[in-house]
Amino acid sequence: MSKQNPLPQIEYSSILYVTDLSESGRQAFPHAASIARRNNARLVVFHVVDNRDLQSLQSYINHDLWEQLSSRSLEEARTILLERKPEEFAIENVEQFCEDCLSDQPEQPVLSYEVKVETGERLEKILEEAHGGGYDLLVVSKHGNRASVKDAVMGDTTRRILRRCRIPVLVVPLNE
Repeated sequence: MSKQNPLPQIEYSSILYVTDLSESGRQAFPHAASIARRNNARLVVFHVVDNRDLQSLQSYINHDLWEQLSSRSLEEARTILLERKPEEFAIENVEQFCEDCLSDQPEQPVLSYEVKVETGERLEKILEEAHGGGYDLLVVSKHGNRASVKDAVMGDTTRRILRRCRIPVLVVPLNE
């Protein structure tokens, strides 16, 4: 007869939800929010603007806003982006993305979360945040913005996160 080992009680006190603001990212948010609610955990919504994407950002905003953003520090630029109204700014910002996700679940209690936006190489910034932020769980969608055929099976960034992340990762598939 084998000795019965009780299962450990796993609790999450700090959850990192990584989004690229895609539709599959939107579908992963309720998973992160639900786990955070049930565990009364801190939820951090993390988005990385790849340095290569900054130049493409210029085509979505007017010249004055581009000048204002490019002449400021990252924190000042983040504040400007988060304060913009959606009708003034063509790109959906992270704060609005989260609010839209939460509005789909009006019967749920209020959820508080923190938004972090970084610039740099996407994978490195995600791993740096995951490993240095005291998180118990990372939540990410299976697919992001698909750039190639191999990304159709699982997003390249998600595959690379799974290989290198030292904390548990919940990968949420896209509902099709």
